[in-house]
Amino acid sequence: MDEVLRFLGMTGLANLTAGQAAMLVIGLLFLYAAVIKRYEPLVLLPIGFGIILGNLPLAGLMRPPADGAVGGLLYYLFQGVWLGIFPPLIFLGIGALTDFGPLIARPGTLMLGAAAQFGIFFAYLGALGMGFLPPEAASIGIIGGADGPTAIFVTTKLAPHLLGPISVAAYSYIGLVPLIQPPIVRALTTPEERAVVMEQMRTVSKRERILFPIVVTIVVGLLVPNSLSLVGMLMLGNLFRESGVVRRFARTSENEIANIATIFLGVTIGASASAETFFTPRFLGIMLLGLVAFIVSTVSGILFGKLVYRLSGGKVNPLIGAAGVSAVPEAARVAQHIGQEANPRNFLLMHAMGPNVAGVIGSAVAAGVFLAIFG
Repeated sequence: MDEVLRFLGMTGLANLTAGQAAMLVIGLLFLYAAVIKRYEPLVLLPIGFGIILGNLPLAGLMRPPADGAVGGLLYYLFQGVWLGIFPPLIFLGIGALTDFGPLIARPGTLMLGAAAQFGIFFAYLGALGMGFLPPEAASIGIIGGADGPTAIFVTTKLAPHLLGPISVAAYSYIGLVPLIQPPIVRALTTPEERAVVMEQMRTVSKRERILFPIVVTIVVGLLVPNSLSLVGMLMLGNLFRESGVVRRFARTSENEIANIATIFLGVTIGASASAETFFTPRFLGIMLLGLVAFIVSTVSGILFGKLVYRLSGGKVNPLIGAAGVSAVPEAARVAQHIGQEANPRNFLLMHAMGPNVAGVIGSAVAAGVFLAIFG
């Protein structure tokens, strides 16, 4: 009986704390959202399972090496996040998957993507007002861009102690784009505006498609070199795609590399989310600021879209302004869905992809600005 009791005392169940139990519930909620509701399953599923792995007591998967003992498996995989390796690899895959043609065909949509980044700086000021230090506030502000890899990249360099809460907050709001954006968009636009059918875009030449990633890399590298790790890999992936001479590289970037990096990043980010860092007023403040930032980014994108609608004489559908956040292609799909609700002949997806990919570039540039100031 003594041996049985000693064994029972060594089980995870006997050592489970209330905080860990709560985190297990949160992990299960992430899995529910990913599997049942199908909200961003490629991201929320590994994060949710990682939360479970990291909060099961005595498993030690995130345990660092000590006294000659080897660390846990996820601790070593987490170094890819800590050293800033996984986010640029994910950007490489995004670049290989993304068609920049809509942005090249309508360069003006770059301004819609820029306008939708206003939430980043709004959240930065709000975080300062709540007592966060400037580097912490900068990391929190990036949540407003709805760009998980960028938020992680900045946080590892400026506020690594907030990596778990900021990462979970950023990816939570990315997964909730189909729920958060539609009511805001409908409230700020009229049925007539939502029904606007945009003209077909001009054909973008192969030369333009090849030159675009090269030019953007050089310009961004000269102006905001701290963002080059992200923007450079994004453009390299796109050059793989558009050049047509390295199709193997393009396929590997958009499939194997992006998938492996996403799995490892999601699981380790989830595993780093401990009860000690989550159930605090600071975490609640981060979640609130992240939500406000995302709402402000959507509102600013829509308002700028309405301005462009007026200036163009009603030729530009303001819905594409909401796609200026970096959630690719979820935000563009929201614009497409709402546009077709108003007018079944409305096909806005490719038009919305212009500001959507501009938002990816814009959030990375904003990250580079913060890193230059506070890094």
